[in-house]
Amino acid sequence: MTAFFAVDGLLFAAWVVRIPDIRNQVSASHGALGLALLCVSAGAVATMPVVSRLCLRYGSRPITVASLALLAVAVPLPAHTHSVPALGGVLLLFGAGYGGANVAMNSAAVEIVSELGRPVMPSFHAGYSLGGLLGAGAGGLLAGTLTAAQWLAAAGLLGLAVTALAGAALLRSPAARPVGTASSSSISSSGSTVAGAGRVLVLLLGLTALCTAYGEGAIADWTTVHLTDDVHAGAQVAAAGYVAYALAMTTGRIGGTWLSVRIGQHRVMLLGGFTAAAGMLLAALAPLVPLALAGFVLVGLGLANLFPLAIAQAGAAGGPRGVALASTLGYGGMLIGPPVIGFLADATSLPLALTTVAAAAAVAALLPLAVRRH
Repeated sequence: MTAFFAVDGLLFAAWVVRIPDIRNQVSASHGALGLALLCVSAGAVATMPVVSRLCLRYGSRPITVASLALLAVAVPLPAHTHSVPALGGVLLLFGAGYGGANVAMNSAAVEIVSELGRPVMPSFHAGYSLGGLLGAGAGGLLAGTLTAAQWLAAAGLLGLAVTALAGAALLRSPAARPVGTASSSSISSSGSTVAGAGRVLVLLLGLTALCTAYGEGAIADWTTVHLTDDVHAGAQVAAAGYVAYALAMTTGRIGGTWLSVRIGQHRVMLLGGFTAAAGMLLAALAPLVPLALAGFVLVGLGLANLFPLAIAQAGAAGGPRGVALASTLGYGGMLIGPPVIGFLADATSLPLALTTVAAAAAVAALLPLAVRRH
């Protein structure tokens, strides 16, 4: 299962580190780029409820394999666009694969967590962060050697190969017992709402995921642009900003299971949100590259376990539909993040726009207190 999370992170990071190149290729302003990036989240959010129903009907595992294959096929396409509308169109397909993979993977992971009886979801998401670290690191190192088209094509081929190998093993292994299906009567026929107390719990967890994903999306979409334009870093150093963030997030998630057992999941989420808020203020406003990188490290450590713990708890409460609802709300953060930050950057400045991530992280720190009451 970890291999699928790693491929997901690698493919997404492979795209992220070449955003400045694609922006120049299509001659996009901050606002226009934000609208194009909006299509990633739009494709993801539109796909997630459909994928949750497919997971219930056919099982999470085959849908995981199919979604990741779609993502791998879509990742090279942005490098072959030459206008903002064309970029937005291919990013819709990219987002559909990305959103579908995240619902299916997390649903399968929730089943495994239930089987094990331990909060190991952060360990799976550590695979995503490790993949992101490898994708960003390799993409940064090869930025001066490979064109965007060559790099994204190579990433897509690697993604297809790993998906085929890991998928064959996953589909041969015994399926875990589905989680949350016993309470399916409390879920509406549309598959998008959960009734009663379970609905309130999943909504609160979804809002936590939303605030967290807003921050994660902002880091992914705007880190390299911020370091290039505002801190005047070179292409390789700018890529290092996302690498620093991804390395910190990987480290935080590797220790997330132990920390959750040690001090409790809600305390991990509370401390993480405030750490991310402080780090984002530093990363956004620091005039020097070392300080900005230190801020991104704090953001990575702080956000590391918020999203996986929120999704795991939503899955325990509502099964694949709970995962889909919380994920849809979560990726709503990515939906509003790119255009909000892009338009704020055009109206004021990109550093000031990025401070909204700190506010969202602070809200994410407080929401677990409400979750705890339910």
